[in-house]
Formats: sequence, C-alpha cells, structure tokens
Amino acid sequence: MRVLVLGGGVVGVTTAYRLQRDGHEVVLVERLADVASDTSAGNAGMIAPGHSFVWSSPRAPWILLKSLVLKDQALRFKPSLDPRLWTWCWQFLMQCTSAHARANTLRKHQIAVYSQRVLQQTLADDAVAYDRNTRGILYFYRDAAALGAGVAHMQLLAEDGQRIEVLDRAQVLAQEPALAASGDKIAGGILCPTDETGDCAMFTRGLAALCRDRGVAIRTGVTVQAIETAGDAVTGVRTSAGVLTADAYVLALGCQSPFLSRPIGVDLPIHPIKGYSMTMPIGHHRAPPTMAVLDEHNLVAVSRFGDRIRVTATAEFAGYDTRHKPADFAHMTSVVRELYPDGADYARAEMWAGLRPMTPDNLPIIGRKRHRNLWYNTGHGHIGWTMSHGSARLVADLIAGRTTEIPVEGLA
Repeated sequence: MRVLVLGGGVVGVTTAYRLQRDGHEVVLVERLADVASDTSAGNAGMIAPGHSFVWSSPRAPWILLKSLVLKDQALRFKPSLDPRLWTWCWQFLMQCTSAHARANTLRKHQIAVYSQRVLQQTLADDAVAYDRNTRGILYFYRDAAALGAGVAHMQLLAEDGQRIEVLDRAQVLAQEPALAASGDKIAGGILCPTDETGDCAMFTRGLAALCRDRGVAIRTGVTVQAIETAGDAVTGVRTSAGVLTADAYVLALGCQSPFLSRPIGVDLPIHPIKGYSMTMPIGHHRAPPTMAVLDEHNLVAVSRFGDRIRVTATAEFAGYDTRHKPADFAHMTSVVRELYPDGADYARAEMWAGLRPMTPDNLPIIGRKRHRNLWYNTGHGHIGWTMSHGSARLVADLIAGRTTEIPVEGLA
C-alpha cells in the first residue's frame, strides 16, 4: 500500500518508520527545509511517563486567572478575539474536574508507558544516536509541604505502575551533585528512574535518515495546501509541488492539522500552546547538570544533551505567534543560574519558542474519523516526544487492520 504521511515532526517521522517496517511504500512531506524543524526542534527532550499529568486539572482555571495579573506564571493566558480560542477554552474547562483529570491522566500514562516500550524496541532494532540519558528524571521541591503534596499527587501514577523513589535533600544531592550550590533551597524530590531524556530533533533526523535509506521518500520544502475528497475517501493532497495521491493518508501536522481538516468537515479540537526553551553549550564549566531535573516550584525543566543543556518553561495561550524576545527568558535564566551557577555558558544561549498542539483533554487524536483512508496522529500536547513512538505504532496497526496492544477507543 502507498501511504502519504503529512508532517515531518517526530510524530510524522516515527509514523513513516513504522509504516515502512510494515512493508508499505511511504512518502512523507514537510513544509520546512528539514524534518524536526518546528515543534520537535526545541522541546525539553524528556521521555517522561512520570510527567503524564494532564494540564486540564481542577487547579488550572485558577492558575490561568492569576496569569492575567501576575506575569511570572508558568501557565499564561492572553485573551484574544479569536472565537476558536474561547470554544477551546470552554472545552478545556469542562475537562478540569477531578474525575476527568484522573481518567485522562491514567489514559495518557498508559500511552506514554507503551510508547517508551516501543522506543526501546526501536533502539534494539536500529541504532539511533541522540544523546540519550537513562538516569531517570528528578522532580524536586523547595519546601516540605510541597514535597508532601507532590508525593501524594504522584501516587496516582505509582498505583498505575510508575516507579518512583522519594528522596530527601541529601539523597537529591547524591543523585545530582551538580545541584550542590543550591542544595539549601531543596527540601527533597521524586526520582522517576525509568524516565529518560534525549535530543528529540537529533533522534528524528537520525530516524529519517534510516527511513530514506530504506526507500521512504521524504520531501521537504513541500507545503500541504488542501486535502481533496470524494464521498468518504481522500483522493489526493494538493501541495506546493502538485497533487500527491496514495491509498492511505496520515495527518500528523500538529498545530497545523485543523487548517487541513476543517475544509473536509472535521473540526479538530487542537489549539497551539506556546512554549519557550534555551539551549547553551557547557563549554569549560565545572558543574553542569548530569541528568534531567524539573524544579516543581518554578516549573522549569533542565536537560543535558551531550555537551549542551536545554532549559524549558512556560505554557502560553498566545495563538500561532512564535515571536520571542530576551525578556521572555528572564525567569528561566535566573532559575537555571541559581541551580547551576557554574553549569554552562549562559551568555551563548540560543533562544527558541514553539507551539504545542493541545487538545482539551490533553490526549492525542489517533485513528479515523469520517474518511475511510485518512488517519489522524496529532494533538500530542506537551509530551509529544514521549507519546510519539507508541502513537505511530498504533496508527500503523490500525492501517494494517491489526488489534492494537493498548485500547484506542475514544482517541479519534
């Protein structure tokens, strides 16, 4: 079967890889000059089932309201006249109940754990270099009350099989000695030893190279303009390089997906949530991070990629605007300098902002809708790198008519 994959981020490339492994003739199109050049380029790099909690929780409405006044909030809301923003926000608020948050978190954790297992199978079959770090992820807290609340909160995932280790201050510093300079500000932490990190863009480009070697046609610099249909079938995709046809199609365009689906009668509930990151070289600094950590008080994440570190923070409802200025990075800069005063060459930070494709329930959209040969693999939100491998396998199984290893009911 000939399959056309729309989108060259980590979700699209992992999907192409899985489909090629199944023996399909695969074509992937990406509007930018290389794969992994958009959302996959600057993320935190965390494969983190231990971070599967959904954002649509009972606390979220209050945090968003505070952000209208307090500008240093990790979750920020910028009102606009866009009616789709208000529709999406209403759907998001409807998910912010304890019952919905619990059910959605457990479903998300199931996908994340499965996806990590698929990644490990992939790496056993094919060597891909991406600065992988398997020491786990450390989620630390600044006071005893917050630590206690964090441990109680994490029990939901622990009961679902997530391995966690509760650490006191001394154990946190033993796990990550690079935090010694700020140790007096840390009360303790939670280590998820099976979580891991790596450079998502590096992985995606390495996997794309394998796909090319095996016959996948990856066409970059090609913009998808419209999906053409007849009845319940897609007949082709109009692009800047002409109309492309296939037997089956996969829409994996992240935040751009709704622009393609609405004209064919499918209104995907995806809204862009802007995130910020900085990447800087370690250089000759003597105490860089050795593993990934997340400062739960400031919601700032720090990951180590070989001779670089990446710092990520902030989720901003700002539409499709990816512009940024140095002031947007001031808070995360102050946090990482405090944590690792001799950790990296902060003056050489590369600043980036990108868009996460969020759904109201924080679950990805996987499966078919109204067209029998169009499959969706989109809307992965803030842990798309974590869920990408599993969702690619699920879509490949659905296209092949196989029974999926985990349930997909409701994800479409």
